[in-house]
Amino acid sequence: MIEVHQFPCLDDNYGFLLHDSESGETACIDTPDADEYLRQAAAKGWKITAIWNTHWHPDHAGGNEAIKAATGCTVIAPADDAGKIAAVDRTVDQGDTVGLGKFTAQVINVGGHTMGHIAYHLPEAGVAFVGDALFALGCGRMFEGTAPQFWASLSRLKELPPQTLCYCAHEYTASNARFAVHADPENAALAAYAADIAKARAADQPTVPFLLNRELETNPFLRADDGALQARWGGGDAVSTFAALREAKNSF
Repeated sequence: MIEVHQFPCLDDNYGFLLHDSESGETACIDTPDADEYLRQAAAKGWKITAIWNTHWHPDHAGGNEAIKAATGCTVIAPADDAGKIAAVDRTVDQGDTVGLGKFTAQVINVGGHTMGHIAYHLPEAGVAFVGDALFALGCGRMFEGTAPQFWASLSRLKELPPQTLCYCAHEYTASNARFAVHADPENAALAAYAADIAKARAADQPTVPFLLNRELETNPFLRADDGALQARWGGGDAVSTFAALREAKNSF
């Protein structure tokens, strides 16, 4: 059995500990707050054996050194971002795999937010850790990559099994929902999703994780290949529509 322990940290990040009960191995998915990760692991009685970084930003890799010093864990990081990440033991990229006990995570290159951003998909568990590449009803700001690169990255995520449970790194969903409804106002499935999000946040409940299949119907950034969205946003193809949506979100 594999268990995901999710907890809030910093201002709006989520931390994740991934634990295999048979082997006793535990991986940190990113390290925004070393002290909080160590406290959460201790409270669960788990020993951290690995860190799986998704990208180099400090609110994702800033706790690497402290956690490694405390636990002796192995740090795995994206190859193209590794020069900006501390304490890396192994680099990985598209097509590589990492293990936790008997479970295997497939590495997916989802560059765009940063050049080397990666996601980790565990098909046996039906989960994916997508960092800042994909959010509920959103996607990461395009700091380093290009629109063709980022659309190709999101297209790889779109190909995962629809019932995949996606764990993103921030609670941005209420803001994302407001833009999504602006971007795609006639989408009935989106309107229903936005209402569910509003209720969850009013009750101080997380909107993470989220099911990929619902995002495929409602997330405008995943639907840049939809003809109606292309017509509305002036894009003649998926890449230009994605670029227009991302630019609009930046100033929304």
